[in-house]
Amino acid sequence: MTTSHSVPAAAGAPPAVSGKDAGKIARAAFVGTALEWYDYYLFGTAAALVFNRLFFTNMDPTAALLASFATFGVGFAARPIGAVIFGFIGDRYGRRPALLTTIVMIGVATAFIGLLPDFGTIGLAAPIMLAVLRLVQGLAVGGEWGGAVTMAVEHAPVEKRGRYAALVQVGSPVATLLASGAFALVLLFPSEAFDAWGWRIPFLLAFPLLGVALWIRLKVEESPIFKDLLDQGETAKVPALEVFRHAGGRLFVAVLAALLGVGGFYMITTFVVSYGSNTLGVERGVMVNATLVAAAAQIVVTFFMGRLAEKIGPGKVTMWGGILSAVMAFPLFAMIDTKSPFMITLAITIGIILIAVAYAVNGALLTELFTPQLRYSGVALGYNIAGATSGFMPLLATAMLGVSGNQSWGAALILVIISLLTAIGGFLGERLRVQDKRLVASS
Repeated sequence: MTTSHSVPAAAGAPPAVSGKDAGKIARAAFVGTALEWYDYYLFGTAAALVFNRLFFTNMDPTAALLASFATFGVGFAARPIGAVIFGFIGDRYGRRPALLTTIVMIGVATAFIGLLPDFGTIGLAAPIMLAVLRLVQGLAVGGEWGGAVTMAVEHAPVEKRGRYAALVQVGSPVATLLASGAFALVLLFPSEAFDAWGWRIPFLLAFPLLGVALWIRLKVEESPIFKDLLDQGETAKVPALEVFRHAGGRLFVAVLAALLGVGGFYMITTFVVSYGSNTLGVERGVMVNATLVAAAAQIVVTFFMGRLAEKIGPGKVTMWGGILSAVMAFPLFAMIDTKSPFMITLAITIGIILIAVAYAVNGALLTELFTPQLRYSGVALGYNIAGATSGFMPLLATAMLGVSGNQSWGAALILVIISLLTAIGGFLGERLRVQDKRLVASS
């Protein structure tokens, strides 16, 4: 005879834990995710400000910037592969071991970037090694976010999933504050010192941050819903394959819903930082500091949207976030084109706030598109296919500048398109949400 584990008394409810435990798990997921995104965002900022000059120096400035953004995009291309690998681990053997592995991988890869010699020192080997480390980052992030929100949601009461999933999303703006803040400080160094060693400091900080995050994650218990799946022998044999075979429509909706949160974010941060500093001639510090203000505002909006999702549904929140972002795309870039530090800061802040409306509830929406057996893989694949698609948006927007004569309308149009696609994803996603059913142990 087998006994049930973590099975609630109320029929139809998922295995439950206390609110205190749910909060602890969500905070642990947040800390780990903040480190993951800190490492990932560092690369985005460095791609716009450093790598084009120090790792692709044998090219003309435009080609070097495109190559830098292409290397940035490599991480996004690797993310679906990471989703398959870590989704397999997470859905077959546990959410916890997958998350411990991803955090070590990205922390070590990021710190090693800070140790890389530049093109002037080792030639072509420098950009190749940079691309390889970016690939490792991408593989790890491909499994990180899906696992973090899955853990947070599966430990939370159903009626409070919005807020706990949103707490994981707060890791993104916190990471932006850390990454942009670190770069803002090292940009205070003289240009020679910044190019020689200053830019490396934010990357090397990944070592101590990894130690803290790993220590916290080691205390996290396995998902009670996954434990019940394991007890019942209900785990999927090849999760990613079963997602494509049995939940392909849901996966497509997940990709649409996640596009704006990933692609829109990098359009307003990575591309705009590059556009402002390289095309408009605005001081780099102004562009980076604007992202700091925007990130602080994003934290507040994320918490609020998580609560709103519990009341009206994450799909509806996603839909309206997409619509509002589409409406404001051209006005925001018009504000940036003024070259006014105040207007630029206001535009980036408003842009991030609007994108955060949809992004805040990505975790709540995507986790409820898939059953527990396929959840880790489904969420990770949906989010990271969106990432692989939209991660090249800064590259595409930069290329569009050549077509438009350095006018911003091309970038604004790209933002409109991905915003409307996400609005459609939210509309469909709200109608496809599933509730976890009670997992009854055999006796």
